[in-house]
Amino acid sequence: MLKGRKKNYTHNTALSSAFRHFPMINGQGLGDISKLKYGLCHMSFNGCEVISVYNALVYLGIPQPINEIALFLERYRVLMGVFGCSPYKLGKALEKFGAHFEKLREVGDSEAFIVSFWTGRRFMSSIHTVFCVRTHGGIKVYNRYNNCPTMQLCRTMEDVIGKKRPIAVYRIIKP
Repeated sequence: MLKGRKKNYTHNTALSSAFRHFPMINGQGLGDISKLKYGLCHMSFNGCEVISVYNALVYLGIPQPINEIALFLERYRVLMGVFGCSPYKLGKALEKFGAHFEKLREVGDSEAFIVSFWTGRRFMSSIHTVFCVRTHGGIKVYNRYNNCPTMQLCRTMEDVIGKKRPIAVYRIIKP
């Protein structure tokens, strides 16, 4: 294990007891989650991919410690983690931790899914990744914003990602 990954893992293990009951995580810039490390940064800055995998596993009833998910995804970080994790590699973590999923180009009628998207202009803005669950009332979006402590309910996918095409989509399948 590389020095930086081991250091982050040790740091995250010490702080991850706050997540031992496996609640869904919202607001990566708030509370204990913001103090965890991924790559060169705190998860408040770049942890959305790790959090989306964590939330998907909680939804499936196979929760995993967030420090373990972060450690696994460290190998897929972009620019030493400054830009988070490659959204194209989230399937590797889902597979490792036993999730059933399908990688798609569009969300379609998926009931539960992880979606990565540009927050503004393509290649001129950041990417954000969220876990979502479709309900009769709309789409529940977990970790919608950095400073939002609760799940957000959106009416449509356009409300979630705007008029942009998703970068990566993973349909989460309950067995």
